[in-house]
Amino acid sequence: MATIITMPRLSDTMTEGTVATWLKKVGDKISEGDILAEIETDKATMEFESFNEGTLLHIGIPAGETAPVDSLLAIIGNEGEDISALLAGGAVPAAEAPKTEAAPAAETKTETAAPAKAATELPKGVVVVTMPRLSDTMTEGTVATWLKKVGDAVAEGDILAEIETDKATMEFESFNAGTLLYIGIQEGNTAPVDSLLAIIGPAGTDVSGISANYTAGSTPSAPAAEETKAAPAAEKATETVAETSNGGRILASPLAKKIASDKGISLNQVKGSGENGRIVKSDIENFTPAAQTPAAAAATSAAKPQEAAPAAPKVFVPAGEVYTEEIKNSQMRKIIAKRLAESLFTAPHYNLVIEVSMDEAMGARATINTVPDTKVSFNDMVIKACALALKKHPKINSQWKEDAIIINHHVNIGVAVAVEDGLVVPVLKFTDAMSLSQIGASVRDLAGRAKNKKLGPQEMEGSTFTVSNLGMFGITEFNSIINQPNSAILSVGAIVEKPVVKNGQIVVGNTMMLSLACDHRTIDGATGAQFLQTLKQYIESPVTMLA
Repeated sequence: MATIITMPRLSDTMTEGTVATWLKKVGDKISEGDILAEIETDKATMEFESFNEGTLLHIGIPAGETAPVDSLLAIIGNEGEDISALLAGGAVPAAEAPKTEAAPAAETKTETAAPAKAATELPKGVVVVTMPRLSDTMTEGTVATWLKKVGDAVAEGDILAEIETDKATMEFESFNAGTLLYIGIQEGNTAPVDSLLAIIGPAGTDVSGISANYTAGSTPSAPAAEETKAAPAAEKATETVAETSNGGRILASPLAKKIASDKGISLNQVKGSGENGRIVKSDIENFTPAAQTPAAAAATSAAKPQEAAPAAPKVFVPAGEVYTEEIKNSQMRKIIAKRLAESLFTAPHYNLVIEVSMDEAMGARATINTVPDTKVSFNDMVIKACALALKKHPKINSQWKEDAIIINHHVNIGVAVAVEDGLVVPVLKFTDAMSLSQIGASVRDLAGRAKNKKLGPQEMEGSTFTVSNLGMFGITEFNSIINQPNSAILSVGAIVEKPVVKNGQIVVGNTMMLSLACDHRTIDGATGAQFLQTLKQYIESPVTMLA
């Protein structure tokens, strides 16, 4: 069955997008995860990947043209499939038009929609709001907080909710005015992009039919299959229905069903906490076989007398000797794994190490921090020194392309920040033009918001060089993986007090190890060494950074 792909909302402020480049053409085979096109938003040009498989049957927005969010972007389906009805409608609702209204066989398929009139009509003034795609890698989102409740008046530009993506927690604003009539994803729950998030419209409008029959990526319609039987209105098309051995039905979200399948948990053992007893993600994650009530255990035993053993345990402990635990990868962890693996296995890394005296830097920092409302760290001083050294050695501030090396004459330094789920790299734009105190204030602000998942995607884009510091953990020396598309990353160790030789005398000194990981495609060894020498001069004599 053909699927309509619409212009995605790739940022929280995006209202329209421009197709910069199509990477697939009509007739090409599409696999889930393939990059369809590069789309230019109000903030950046991002790769847009397919979440469907099939053949690209139609391109709705040619390269170079601009269209509003939710416009027809493409159609993917089976090779040779007739899509004339979809093209005639020119919108998502057309995808749900039935083959023939009188065909009884069509009514037995859950994917076949109701009559065209019901599929294409919404009550006047009613708007369906879906889970937005707030980053280029986002496939699902979690509602962290609702800032509006059902019945509240909503003005265009009001913040509806805070949504957690794979990169940050972002405010999601309304592009419509009216009354919040329905909330489709409760706080703390996770749902795929394009799932029903909310419904906005005139106060008092009945939207029960819309919410009950909405499927992700399509407009609502009354399901034909349910018109022929007295199914309760509370059963939603977005719910996955599992059958027990005695013919009963269990309501579960698709994500809950997938997690349960991965963990070997039978859904009829789980008590749902969602609406109408629906099983949600948290029910599966918090489920343990011991948590069953006697009644539930008895019911399970009666329903499946042949199953004497419980469901496969989450933890495998043979003879008490081995203990393993499975932790599902977060979206952030998956992206980190993908990007670092690509960097390590595509860029030929080599490392250069240099030892830097920190005595002068320690004295300079102590003096600077005596100024009221000023706080500068050693890491801030390293960042400032890097920015100045990069201006003198622009080949370090570069990136590799197959047909050219791009030299960046602006300096945007990314600062690696450890967060609960992994690592993020907020970016200091035009770092070379910032003072030490400005760098310090900016780093503290970005790091704080990174740990609270409050960074926007635009604050983590555009770095030309990266600094990673593990000195606060007592690590004296380490090597990092390059943060693509940068050509180098600096690893900063701890300051160590130890005997050093000065003027032929052994004295107590303070030193720090710096390790520069370079991409050998863009940076030769001598070039990297010269950069480290300049960096060492700036750090060992901080007054030169003022010249």
